[in-house]
Amino acid sequence: MIRPTPRAVLLFSLGIPVALLMVVWNPALWPFSFDLSLLALLVIAVDALLIPPRRSLVIDLQAPTRLPVGNEGQIEVTLRSTRSAGPLRIEAVVDLDGPLETPPMVAGHFGGAPELLSIPFTALRRGVVTLEALWLRWRGPLGLVEWRLKEELARKIEILPAARMSFGPAIQALSKSAIYGTKTQNQKGEGTEFDTLREHVPGLDSRMIDWKQSARHRKLLSKEFRIERNHQIVLAYDTGHLMLEPIDGLARLDHAIEAGLMLGWTGLRAGDLVGSFGFDATIRHYLEPGRGSTYYARLQRSAAQLAYHTEETNFTLGLAELNARLKRRALVVLFTEFVDSVMAELLIESLKRMANRHAVIFVTLQDPLTARLVNAEPQDFTVVAEAVVAHDFARERAIVMERIARLGVHCVDVPVGGLSVALLNRYLQIKQEGLL
Repeated sequence: MIRPTPRAVLLFSLGIPVALLMVVWNPALWPFSFDLSLLALLVIAVDALLIPPRRSLVIDLQAPTRLPVGNEGQIEVTLRSTRSAGPLRIEAVVDLDGPLETPPMVAGHFGGAPELLSIPFTALRRGVVTLEALWLRWRGPLGLVEWRLKEELARKIEILPAARMSFGPAIQALSKSAIYGTKTQNQKGEGTEFDTLREHVPGLDSRMIDWKQSARHRKLLSKEFRIERNHQIVLAYDTGHLMLEPIDGLARLDHAIEAGLMLGWTGLRAGDLVGSFGFDATIRHYLEPGRGSTYYARLQRSAAQLAYHTEETNFTLGLAELNARLKRRALVVLFTEFVDSVMAELLIESLKRMANRHAVIFVTLQDPLTARLVNAEPQDFTVVAEAVVAHDFARERAIVMERIARLGVHCVDVPVGGLSVALLNRYLQIKQEGLL
């Protein structure tokens, strides 16, 4: 759609006071007052003829189809005019619907050569973003008329859970060649599955001596074991209102999903079966544990479907349902959060029943605000009061974590930056100790 700009309106309006002055100075000049308005309209018409029309504009838009939450992306718009014209200023903005920051308006100049406009955006939460339309605006050489164009897009961008494989040596140690060797072989360690016999040498555990085979071969032989595979791992996510609290720009739930996907990727590469479970006031999601590296894509898609809910979490219902669905011993990794003693009591009772059948890792994130309040310099009475309250809260939290640990549950309560590594270390420790 073509329309006049404020500059054109100003140009046309300036003719009115000039015409009035001419009439006041000499009434015989009144016919020339109309000529000023016609001259302004003529200049506007010339600018309208010089502006490149819509049909001469070639638009090519490129946008990612998937983006991890918390990352920045680019929508690239390439513009080219088939009509030769001088460099003209063009502005672009994208109309979208979804969990993204509102992208800014970008500007550039186009003429005979193609012009690339990059529109940055940031994924705030998981979900699906719909690019509804691209709005373009460009003006003529004189700036008196402008084209406004709405290009329908109807494209979608999936905002997936972040799985940043950026732990360097940790991921290198967990790679397939590190776990199995360059050739497929069983991983020896402190497991419970018998692997082979070897000659006993000083330094080996004497409890591992196989006396029967030693008598048969007339020399001391020790047993070697390998770490078992084919264990079930269930990533249980609390999707209640406490998991919506943002930490470092992301909700607790998103941090939990990122760490869970890292653990799931490691478990699948190690030969275990990995599934997921989501609950709050009701059961939201369940994915049966599966095996193989190709199962990771399904695990990631299922995690992307975990929505944000504002209900209070029912631990009794959620953990009882999960306990009923698991037919054999598994490693249950529970990502959750608690703030009051009533919720903690219900949580402890549910974990007690769960720990009787399964190995459980209880995962929470430390609140950086609490640490800052406790360690704040006491400049006035308000700061001291806040530090006392924060210290009491941290002490009560430590008591609850200790009670949970006494149930035989493995507790991981770390800052957000060390969650993934701490969780992987605890998983490897459980496997090496043969607790599954």
